[in-house]
Amino acid sequence: MPQDQDSIFSMVLRRVTGEDGAPRLILSGSCTLTTLGNRMQTLFSELVRYAADPELHWDLSEIAQMDDAGAVLLWRAWGARRPRHLTVRPEHERLFSRLEKMPPPPPPVSRDWLWPVTVLGKAVFLLWEHFIALVLLSGQLALDVKYLISHPARIPWREISANLYRTGAQALGITALVGFLIGIVLSYLSSRQLQTYGADIFIINILGVSIIRELGPMLAAILVAGRSGSSMTAQLGVMRVTEELDALTVMGIPHSLRLVLPKVMALGIAMPLVVLWTSAIALVGGMVIAEIQLGLSYNFFLNKLPDVVPRANLWLGLGKGVVCGMVIALISCHFGLRIKSNTESLGEGTTNSVVTAITVVIIIDAIFAIIFSNVGLK
Repeated sequence: MPQDQDSIFSMVLRRVTGEDGAPRLILSGSCTLTTLGNRMQTLFSELVRYAADPELHWDLSEIAQMDDAGAVLLWRAWGARRPRHLTVRPEHERLFSRLEKMPPPPPPVSRDWLWPVTVLGKAVFLLWEHFIALVLLSGQLALDVKYLISHPARIPWREISANLYRTGAQALGITALVGFLIGIVLSYLSSRQLQTYGADIFIINILGVSIIRELGPMLAAILVAGRSGSSMTAQLGVMRVTEELDALTVMGIPHSLRLVLPKVMALGIAMPLVVLWTSAIALVGGMVIAEIQLGLSYNFFLNKLPDVVPRANLWLGLGKGVVCGMVIALISCHFGLRIKSNTESLGEGTTNSVVTAITVVIIIDAIFAIIFSNVGLK
């Protein structure tokens, strides 16, 4: 068969006896990944059997085409070394020369049976590092507040106002929607259970205490952490990527005074208002279902609510809002300032910021529940 026609076929192996009587293996055709295809494993097994004979002469001069995949196939069959007798084309010689110069594979890594302890230790040290950084950032903010008290003309009113609008006013829509739906679900499920025992009137107690004391602040804090917290982290992260933070440092403008403090103050002011709004809308949703399911009129619900829900629950919910708002802003700014000048760090930092903020919000809620367990409950 002519060589130009033979080159379009997959590799063919022919074992013959040479003129000197020595065994000879002639390889012809095309030794490429495309032509070998599904025959790769079969050819490899056959080549390994031939390679077991050290006196075998390998003749690769009739191979018209060979790529890296074909060269690696032969090299592995030979046991990662040239056979004693080898004839190869000059243009294919460079493939085997490159394989000879390849460094040996690294030794297998021994299994570390203490890896759980190592991972736990790294997590503890990372948590401690974040805690120290948050304490330092909080201390710097305290110094900035002290400075602004003595220099009221330098208070960044525009930054505070802009952050107040973004974190407060623009969050009213999503918090109202979620709060209304949660109020409907809670009222519907509670009314079905209360009807079983003829205790329809207690739906007001359940909705009032659970929404004003717990669900309202928690829903608002989680939504704000996912919406506004991620926005703060991404904003500072983009400023890091575009080197705007470095430019502020060169101009002598402190990051904490112009970037962090306005966000913390704005969210500390906006958060209790968002909590109040979310709780009110959730109560409206619960009130609608109470009228549909139990026949309780809106006037009766509104008149009875102040009698069964002490005012301390409202102040407790607003207090949670202030604390959670400032903590969310502090955590978001902390992770935003730690972002490096690459997009991968930006995404990772934003994710860690949201997860950490939501986790801390839940912890704060648990602490409030323990400390004020005897407050606002009849």
